[in-house]
Amino acid sequence: MRQAGKPVSAGDVTKALGADRKEVDKAFAELKKEGAIVSPVRCKWAPAN
Repeated sequence: MRQAGKPVSAGDVTKALGADRKEVDKAFAELKKEGAIVSPVRCKWAPAN
């Protein structure tokens, strides 16, 4: 996310990492719960700080 320099979607992360979409969604849910990421735009995520 920091490397992109802009909010990214789960699909963007999936393509960049070559990971499974369900695993990315699970990781995003955990990061959101921890407060590590925020959603400044619908369906896009960015680091909290």
